[in-house]
Parts: sequence; structure tokens; C-alpha cells
Amino acid sequence: MIHIHEEAARCLLCEDAPCTKACKTGDTARAIRAIRFDNAKNAWRWIEGCSSADLERAEQACIHYDHPIRIREMLSVANDSLPRNNDITSFTFGLSSRRRQNSELGITFCGIKCENPFFLASSAVCTNYEMVARAFEAGWAGVFYKTICMQEIREVSPRFDAVKEGTQWVGFRNMEQLSENPYEVDFEILRRLKQNYPSKVVIASIMGQTEDQWIELARMAEDAGCDAVELNFSCPQMRESGMGSDVGQDPELVTFFTAYVKRSVKIPVIPKMTPNIAHISQPAMGAYFAGADAISAINTIKSVTLGEGSEVSGCQTGSGYSGKAIKPIALRHILAMVKNPIMKKIEYSGIGGIETWRDALEFIQLGCRNVQVCTAVMQYGYRIIDDLILGMQTYMEERGIEHVEDLVGELLPKFYLPSDLDRETMVLPKVDREECIGCGRCYISCQDGGHQAITFEDRQPHIVGTKCVGCHLCRLVCPTGAIGLSKRFQKKR
Repeated sequence: MIHIHEEAARCLLCEDAPCTKACKTGDTARAIRAIRFDNAKNAWRWIEGCSSADLERAEQACIHYDHPIRIREMLSVANDSLPRNNDITSFTFGLSSRRRQNSELGITFCGIKCENPFFLASSAVCTNYEMVARAFEAGWAGVFYKTICMQEIREVSPRFDAVKEGTQWVGFRNMEQLSENPYEVDFEILRRLKQNYPSKVVIASIMGQTEDQWIELARMAEDAGCDAVELNFSCPQMRESGMGSDVGQDPELVTFFTAYVKRSVKIPVIPKMTPNIAHISQPAMGAYFAGADAISAINTIKSVTLGEGSEVSGCQTGSGYSGKAIKPIALRHILAMVKNPIMKKIEYSGIGGIETWRDALEFIQLGCRNVQVCTAVMQYGYRIIDDLILGMQTYMEERGIEHVEDLVGELLPKFYLPSDLDRETMVLPKVDREECIGCGRCYISCQDGGHQAITFEDRQPHIVGTKCVGCHLCRLVCPTGAIGLSKRFQKKR
């Protein structure tokens, strides 16, 4: 049987998709995109009423460079309520039997009303009026506009690189700095955005080099009508000293600059933390004691990639790394700040590796009141907001949660110090024989990276209970999900 997520990952997510144009009755490209961004259960919405002939035409129109996406098979599997008989001639799904999405995604951040928790991060995805306006029209709740400074910004070329699996980015490296526009131009853009989109949240990201610059930029942001100001203490590739992560790694400077700005404006002040530090709570506490209203975290991680074509006139350098590879690191930093007993009355904006609604949910469940997205937008466009919203609404309805506010920080009680975890019980893996295809991956990994607790005979793995320590490496390498959990039991002494 086809693995729908693997097949959806092959899709090129084309602009003006030929498959949809050929289908005529439905929007096959949108259905595939729903699967790709973790909304498989909602894929039916875009192919309701499509006949087999419609989907066959869509499949024939696919322009994939290798071989066409198996649209008919993938969408059949995705829709678990699809009626099946000997002669399937149409896909009918019973719209009336499906629940509508009515869950409330509105939330406040620093006292500001947000229509949903999804924002553009300060980056290349929001560098002019037209870009941000299109994002607002698409459904994004707000923007942390690309960082404004008083220095002349001159960028290198090329300045992007990616670590890939097929067409997808595992991680993304960029050497881009701050806005190249004159700062007066950027503040006029922000003024126009707030005037033309009063219900959207417009936040200016700024970076100064001196006390006077921080204060002047913050006041200009307030005068432009911005809802808040973000202080970029974290850009890892500034060519001038005393800026970016040079500041974010120094708790004293974070404290001073935050205090200067906080005394100078009435709008909320939101320092942005760098992950390029051992203990993020140290500069974060500096921001907290200086009166910060919220904290954004994290910015990109200093890194080196050696991809083809990434040299600049024959030279290489380290720069910022982003994308889904950094999400666990971002979550770790958020957790460190949220669990800090001193920093109780401050809000968080989560950043780092957010691509699907489930990624965003994890940040919210650890205490963030909104999330910022950059790399996923750079790869897939503003349109991913559709699945961020739909996926979150569906999840909330399934759990009976009416307000996204109720999800904020709900997982925090589950987090303990390693020394406090249960070490007296264990849970063994369990093989589902119907799902197991007999590939032997679990056996190989257990033999060479585990505890030699699996035998493999007649293409069947068997767990040896007397040797198994419950590490679950086997479950993680299983390609079909055939290995699950058994009941937890007390260890023998």
C-alpha cells in the first residue's frame, strides 16, 4: 500500500498546478498539499465529487521530473471514509457528516489582539509593503518586519544554502543581514501597513549599535503606529561588532539596551534571543529585569555548510542555520526560559523549524502565545497559512477545545529534571505482525546500535524480553510503524 506522506513529499507543489487544471471538478493540488502539511484527514474537502476519470486526468498531467505522483491511490488511502466497491466511479464524502471548524484561534499577545497565533518572522519573507500585504490577505495574523537599522547593509551573493532530502530542506543556511532599505522608507512601509490593515499586528524589528540608535529606532516605530517593537539581539552574521548576537550573548548589554528602549516608548518591547549561548536564561533574565513585555526565541544557529555553489568569490564563512532541523533546539531554549522560576510574568513568541500546525502546537504547548515562521515560507510560500489554521482548528475540535489560549503551556507539568524521571519501570516494544513487512531494519539496528535483543528468522523479528532494555531504537527505525508499545511494568531487581 502507498505511504501517503512519502508520496505527498514527492509532490513539487507547483504554481498553477497542471493536475488541478486537468481535474476540472476539484483541486487535487490543494488536497495533496493538505496531506503534505499534516492535514490528510481534511484532503477530502478539495476532491469532493471528483470522478475516477477526473483524478486520472490529474495524474496524467503531473509534471514531476521523475514519475507522476500517484494521485488516485494517494487520495484514496488518505480518505478513510471513501466508499469502496468493485466499481468506484466517484469520490463522495458526505460533507454534512463532517464537523465544521469553529474553534477560536484568536489570542492576545502583550495585550494585543491577534486573529490567530501565526506570524511572519523578521527575515527575507517580509521586506516590503507588497510582500506583507499579500501575507495579510492570505491570512497571517501579523508580521515581525525585517530588522531595521541605521547602518548601510550590503549583502553577499549567493547568500543561501540548504541541506536537502530530495526536494525538501532539512535545514537552511543564510548569510543575509538586515533590511537594505533606508530606515525612513521601512518605517513609512510599516505606517502604511498598519493604516491599511488595522486588524493585523505590525511589529517593527530593530537593531541599534548605540544607546541613541536603539532609542531613536524604537521611537520611530512607535510614531509609525507599530503595535510593538522587537529588539534583535541575535543576528549571527553581522559584519559590524557590537551588534546582533554579540549583544545577545552579553546579559549586561541585553539588560541595558532593553531598559533604554523600555523607558523611551509605551508600546510593548520584545527582545529576540540568540541560541548561540550555553544558557539562554541568563540574557533572558536581563531582558526580564529590564521590563521586557515578551521574548522572541530563537534566531538562527551559527553553522557551516559546504553545499555546491555556496562560496562567495571562492570564500566560505559560518552563518545562520534554520529550518525543521533546529526545532528541537528551539523548543529546548523555550523550555529553559519558561521553566525559569524567576521569569513568571513574561510572554513568549516561538521561532525555529515551524512548518506544520503540529510544529506550531508544540511551541504553544510549551508556553508560547504565538509563533513566527520564516524558512517554510521561503520554501513553500505564504499559502502554508491555510494548513496551519485548518490543522490547528481540526486538532482543537477533536479535543473539544474552544480557545487556542487553553493550549498555552499545557505540557509544562510533564517536564522534569533527568534526575527525577522514573527509572524503576520499563515498557517493551511490541511488533504488529499485520503491519510488519519483514525488512529486518529493527534487527540490524538492535544488533549494531542496541542490545542484541531481536532475533530475525523467516523474515520475522522477535523481541527477546530477557535482553531488551526498552530503549525503543527498533520502533524508531521501523519504516511502516509496525512496532509499538506494550504495557509498562516494574523492573526486576
